[in-house]
Amino acid sequence: MAGPAPEVRVLSGAALDAALDDVARLRITVFRSYPYLYDGDLEYERDYLQTYRDSPGAILVGAFDATRLVGASTGAPLEDHADDFAAAFAGQGLELRDIFYCAESVLLPEYRGHGVGHAFFDRREAHARALGRYYSCFCSVQRPVDHPLKPAGYAPLDRFWHARGYAPLKGAVASFRWKDIDHDTETDHPLQFWMRRLDTP
Repeated sequence: MAGPAPEVRVLSGAALDAALDDVARLRITVFRSYPYLYDGDLEYERDYLQTYRDSPGAILVGAFDATRLVGASTGAPLEDHADDFAAAFAGQGLELRDIFYCAESVLLPEYRGHGVGHAFFDRREAHARALGRYYSCFCSVQRPVDHPLKPAGYAPLDRFWHARGYAPLKGAVASFRWKDIDHDTETDHPLQFWMRRLDTP
């Protein structure tokens, strides 16, 4: 049964700190599904999310059913992730300081279909403009078309992303390691960057 339309709001300060463990649990739950197939670990998640506590340019957008966090979306200046992503942007003719990175958007399935995905992008892109960024980007995991765990009828989000003005950035591919739910050890995963130019504030 579909849930009610969540309330979407930007979190900062103490509210952001208080929400991070719930964000970690949401990431583990939602990213367990295809195409991520992520066998998550709460301690790793807490360490990863420290970026959003420490960065003055980061944003956390929450989706709430009353007081329950049912979705979350994060973003930060791309240079905050330079160790992970600088190589993917080498030779692109772009400065990391001009780019805002939209990281995860996770929402429990029963709350989808209410426009929360658009709200997540709207809030993060507005934040990026306020920081004076010229571009917004995100990355999506790449899986073989014949992956054995691909659900029947699976449809990627490409149409939604194109409608938001994003397109794959040719040659900008990062590699991340994590443990898939059907593996015993971590493996490398390619992630394709998508980008759009932001309108001026």
